[in-house]
Amino acid sequence: MSKSDIEIAQECNMMHIRDVAAKCGISEDELEMYGKYKAKLSDELWERVKDTPRAKLILVTAINPTPAGEGKTTVSIGLTDALRKRGVKSVAALREPSLGPCFGVKGGAAGGGYSQAVPMEDLNLHFTGDFHAITSANNLLATMLDNHIQQGNSLGIDTRAVVWKRCVDMNDRVLRNIIVGLGNKSDGFVREDHFVISVASEIMAILCLSRNMADLKERLSKIIVAYNYQGDPVTAADLKAVGAMAALLKDAIKPNMIQTLAHTPVIVHGGPFANIAHGCNSVRATRYAMHIADYVVTEAGFGADLGAEKFLDIKCRTSGLRPDAVVIVATVRALKYNGGVAKADLNTENLEALKKGIVNLDKHIENLQGFGLNIVVTLNSFVSDTKAEQDFIKEHVEAMGCEFAVANVWGEGGEGGLELADKVIKAANAEQKPFTLTYKDEDPLKDKINAVATKIYGAKGVTYDSSAAKMLEKIETMGFGNLPVCIAKTQYSLSDDPKVLGRPTDFTVNVREVYVSAGAGFVVAIMGSMMTMPGLPKVPAAEGIDYNEETGKITGLF
Repeated sequence: MSKSDIEIAQECNMMHIRDVAAKCGISEDELEMYGKYKAKLSDELWERVKDTPRAKLILVTAINPTPAGEGKTTVSIGLTDALRKRGVKSVAALREPSLGPCFGVKGGAAGGGYSQAVPMEDLNLHFTGDFHAITSANNLLATMLDNHIQQGNSLGIDTRAVVWKRCVDMNDRVLRNIIVGLGNKSDGFVREDHFVISVASEIMAILCLSRNMADLKERLSKIIVAYNYQGDPVTAADLKAVGAMAALLKDAIKPNMIQTLAHTPVIVHGGPFANIAHGCNSVRATRYAMHIADYVVTEAGFGADLGAEKFLDIKCRTSGLRPDAVVIVATVRALKYNGGVAKADLNTENLEALKKGIVNLDKHIENLQGFGLNIVVTLNSFVSDTKAEQDFIKEHVEAMGCEFAVANVWGEGGEGGLELADKVIKAANAEQKPFTLTYKDEDPLKDKINAVATKIYGAKGVTYDSSAAKMLEKIETMGFGNLPVCIAKTQYSLSDDPKVLGRPTDFTVNVREVYVSAGAGFVVAIMGSMMTMPGLPKVPAAEGIDYNEETGKITGLF
């Protein structure tokens, strides 16, 4: 019987984090310890390394996710370990997991098998408290907003135009739409309110895009919480909330370091979802990594139509970064699923279904080639894969101008990623084409949304609910038309319908809601039925998680 991910992780003899950090030339005095196996990277470290040469940056993305599984984080960690085995000083720069999917459907986000980041339980649960700090800062602002209204409302806030939402890092569907202020007059002003999951909050986006504390405070000050009776925005700065929010975030802004099972350094920081937010780890974490290593492996959430597009069009646009190579993760099983094969039949060879489903991979390759990036396609290997299936995919993607490698990092760790590491090194050192983003800063917001929908998703056009169209006009009138767009859309399809697999054609996407995240520096457009507060499934993963008081170990976490 094979071991579970958590059993493999719990058998690991971890190095002290000071010894892991030393592999990157980091001294113990440049760490802020959270026990033996976790640490935050200090501001003093940044000041020492910020002018050193920058590493090669490798972005890991994937095809649209399916119930068959893809394994982006597993490949990212295995590739980082494999690069170390090739004598390359490598570091992984990953996102922190959210408690919502951990207790819901997906489970944790520490990788899998023999390609994991540890301590796995800590990473998947409270870790160093970053998400709690983000949640607290978000809800402090909400509290100060409602208190201002209660205490006389000198800013003239229109209680029908409050846009700031509370948050919690849990899939709690009943909090999506609520009424607050019920009870006595002293209990507050009665109004409709809403919750989002913490990873979809603007505070999370701000933390992940800020260069330093001064930048963070500047971004916090721009947050629009409501509009007054004249229709003008009211900000966090107007509520005098910025200083207290920054105080709550003073430690959370510092990146965290842990290790892989093979003791390779991993920087983990920030965790916005790519389907409802911009889906990348923090700019600070990526920058730290790029000045303490020769190769940095990072990832963007879900498929390349979401995480990778936002990594490039938002994170790279605002930070000046660009990847030296991109890895697209696919599996034979997921491609067959896109070709119409039921989940129960995915272990059976089916070249016809594979030919039908590979069009999903084709679209992601074409999109990333459009950015001017060198691409490696890797198959995350399953025991059910056949040689004929793998050979077909290899010939197909090489004909499209991509490098190809099979990765068996789940079962073999870094040893199973050596072929992938070699192809990544080759791609990262090949000639670089001009880096081209999907749209220009000066394009109208509707043109930016249309560009992503038509170029990246393959849609023939975009429709708008009337309220969304009006809000777009207002946002441009307010002077935010030059911002990039962050589109919230289902991760399961290139379209806005999660049931449409493969590479759909002749479809439109609908924008039902638009708002500006002025602090984060982008405009959010919500497509289809996408929710910013998920719900738990009928049988949540939480039902299988337990703590054994005799052994002192957590069970059921995956």
